[in-house]
Amino acid sequence: MDQFAQIYNWIYQYILGLSPEWMSVWQLTNVVLLVVLALIALASYYINKLILFRILKIIIRKTPGKFDDIFINKKFLRRLGFIIPLVLIHKLIPFTIPFNEGWIGIVKDGCEILLTFFTLTAGYALLDSFYDAYQQIDISKYKPIKGYLQIIKILTGLFAGVFILSIIINQSPGYLLGGLGAMTAVLLLVFKDTILGFVASVQLSSNDMVRPGDWITVEKYKADGTVMEITLSSVKVQNFDNTFVFVPTYAFVSDAFQNWRGMQDSPGRRLKRSVNIDVNSVRFASDEDLVRFGKIKLISSYIAETQKAIEDFNKSIDASPETVINFRRQTNIGIYRAYLTAYLNEHPRVNKKLTCMVRQLAPADNGIPIEAYAFIKDRDWVVYEGIVADIFDHVLAATRFFDLEIFQSTTGTDIRNAVQLLK
Repeated sequence: MDQFAQIYNWIYQYILGLSPEWMSVWQLTNVVLLVVLALIALASYYINKLILFRILKIIIRKTPGKFDDIFINKKFLRRLGFIIPLVLIHKLIPFTIPFNEGWIGIVKDGCEILLTFFTLTAGYALLDSFYDAYQQIDISKYKPIKGYLQIIKILTGLFAGVFILSIIINQSPGYLLGGLGAMTAVLLLVFKDTILGFVASVQLSSNDMVRPGDWITVEKYKADGTVMEITLSSVKVQNFDNTFVFVPTYAFVSDAFQNWRGMQDSPGRRLKRSVNIDVNSVRFASDEDLVRFGKIKLISSYIAETQKAIEDFNKSIDASPETVINFRRQTNIGIYRAYLTAYLNEHPRVNKKLTCMVRQLAPADNGIPIEAYAFIKDRDWVVYEGIVADIFDHVLAATRFFDLEIFQSTTGTDIRNAVQLLK
């Protein structure tokens, strides 16, 4: 301090004769020292930016790891570059205006506020850079961390706000933090959605319920599409019509939703569709029918084996041969069902290792449903729909070969045809 006093007095004596009438010598001395301090701070900023940061970039880019690249993020370095000049101003300002304690306090407080702000924003930039690097590794597809980073930002932002406020009102941060205890209920109410979102984010991540890239359906929020992003407050879903739906994160814990990941990861995508047969077209197959159906390659052996088993059974019972109902007989709908089963088992796009069957459901007012249940190897939506359409084109057209009729509601054309027949 004695050395600085000598320097200060030397500058004072030097500019004694240069001082204009409207400015005292000591004021002019302070101005010169302030200009010198500003130049020092400016020089330190450009030394950091043009020399130190470039050296840091060269060193980090030569390392094999990816995560150290987060330290050369442009936003992080730009905000970090303000910290050293502010520290210099904070430490040296008492020497530039030594006889004005009021201004020293204002400048130091301003430096502390700016230091807090730039440190906070540099930390935010570092977290964003870390998140971008994390997105490049495979585990990010299964463990989204954006919600956790948002919580860190919120907490550090709150503490930074408390610190800045303590500087403004000239109170210790501990004093303000102690007062926050009385405001806990209010804070819980204000940050209710944030707290619920954080809890939901932890549950979603730990239980592996939703990942970015999953196809999900949330009927309550009309969401049916791909998960694009999981944040603290919402899950961004792109529907198949290219619209976006933002579902509250907590809704995935409190409400029901459907995740199609299991289907996407499985070796097949399920086909479960039925065709309704008119009850009036169902009948026993005659001997002529059996001969005609026996020419169908897929079921020729089935018809022969089944007919032999039926004939052996019929010989073993004592019943009148004139009454057809007394004996077992094959039906056209049963043979049709056997044909569809063989057709699906022979289809190259159907996964034979998974369940594959054709079943008859309970008759209803719209006919007898014959349901195909199988798994298609191709899970891509467009390809899958094309394969299913091809299969059911054949299923519908094949009914005519077995003298079956597809049930459908009466149309105007049906009524007009009936009227023409009555004329």
